[in-house]
Amino acid sequence: MGSKTFTKMPHAVCIPFPAQGHITPMFQLAKVFHSKGFHITFVNTEFNHERLLKSRGLNALHGLPSFRFRTIPDGLPLIDVEATQDIPSLCDSTKRNCLPPFRNLISDLNSSLDVPPVSCIVSDGAMSFTLEAAEELGIPQVLFWTPSGCGFMAYVHYHKLIEKGFTPLKDESYITNEYLDTVIDWIPGIKEIRLRDIPTFIRTTDINDTMVNFVVVEIERAKRASAIVLNTFDALEHDVLYALASIFPLVYSIGPLNLLVNQITDDKTKSIGSNLWKEETECLKWLDNKEPNSVVYVNFGSITVMTAEQLVEFAWGLANSNKTFFWVIRPDLVTGETAVLPEEFFVVDEPVVDQDEPIIEEQNIPAIVDADVPLKRLQRTRRFAIPDDYEVY
Repeated sequence: MGSKTFTKMPHAVCIPFPAQGHITPMFQLAKVFHSKGFHITFVNTEFNHERLLKSRGLNALHGLPSFRFRTIPDGLPLIDVEATQDIPSLCDSTKRNCLPPFRNLISDLNSSLDVPPVSCIVSDGAMSFTLEAAEELGIPQVLFWTPSGCGFMAYVHYHKLIEKGFTPLKDESYITNEYLDTVIDWIPGIKEIRLRDIPTFIRTTDINDTMVNFVVVEIERAKRASAIVLNTFDALEHDVLYALASIFPLVYSIGPLNLLVNQITDDKTKSIGSNLWKEETECLKWLDNKEPNSVVYVNFGSITVMTAEQLVEFAWGLANSNKTFFWVIRPDLVTGETAVLPEEFFVVDEPVVDQDEPIIEEQNIPAIVDADVPLKRLQRTRRFAIPDDYEVY
C-alpha cells in the first residue's frame, strides 16, 4: 500500500464494553467498517485479551495490516482468566480508570508511522469516557448501544423513573407483590409496557445503586456524541427510533449486523474471531438433525449468575415442559461454584454433549427471542441436560 493511499485511509478505533454480548456486535461493526475501506484498531481490555488468546490460540489476534488489536487495563485486580468479571465493578472501574490509558493509546496511534491518523472513535455506549479523548482531538465520536431501540429508550428514561418514584423500590417485596406489573405509558415510542419490562437494573432498593446511577450518567453523556448507532432496523422499531431522533442529534439503525457481515464478499477478517470461550461445532450436528421450530433455545448469556437452587428449579421446569431444548450452561453460571445438575439428568447420544469447554458459534438460525437478547450465537458450555425419560436435550 502506497504511503499516500495509506495516510488517506479513515482510521476507526473501536472499543467495546468488556463483556461478550458487547464485544461480538462491536466486532461485527468493525468488520463492516473494514469492508468499506477503514483501517481498524480494535481495543480490548488486557483481561479479555488474555481470554481471547486462551480460547483462540496465541496467533489469534495477529490481525491484518489494516485490522489490528490493542489493549488497555480495566483497572480491576487480576482474577482467574476463566472467571466472569463482576459487571457493577467493571462499570465503575472503566469509568474511573480507563480514560488515561485510552488517551495514551490514541496518542501512540497518532504518532505511529505504520497506521493512519485516528479519524473517529466508535465506542460502546457504556464506555463514554472515550468522548473526552475524541473532543480533545476534535474528531467524531460514535456511541454504539447494543440493546434494542426499546431497551435504549428505557435507559434514556431511567432518570424519569427515579423522579416519578418508581425506583428504587421501597423494599424487596415489591419484586413479587405485582408492583412490577405497573403500566408505564409515558415513554415515547413504547406503548403501555409494564415496569417489569424495563431493563432490570431498576429492581433495586438502593438509592445509590451502582448500575442505575451508571446508566443515568452514560445516557446524559451520550448527548455529546456525534451519533448514536443501534443494532436494530426501522421496520422492527420504527416508532421508538423516530422518538429517539428527537432526543439525540443523529440516530442510526444499522442492524441486524450479522446479516451485514454475511454480505461481505471479500472478508479478509473471516479468520479473526472475538469469542471469549473456546469454539466447538459438534453440538450443531445434533441441532441440524431436528425439525425446524422444534427446539427451545435457552441461554442466560455471558454474565448472568444464579444460585444452585435456581439452576435445579429451572432444569426441572424445562424437563417438565415436554419440549426438546438446547440449553447453554456456562461453568461459572452458578455463583461461587461449578454448575451441577441433578443426578437424574445425564448425557447421551452425541459425544459432544459431555465436553467441558463452551462454544460460541455464529449462526443464522430463525428464532423468536427477546429484543434485548438477539440470537447472535450458540454458546456451549459444560453439558446438555437430559432426564432419563427424554430422548435428547
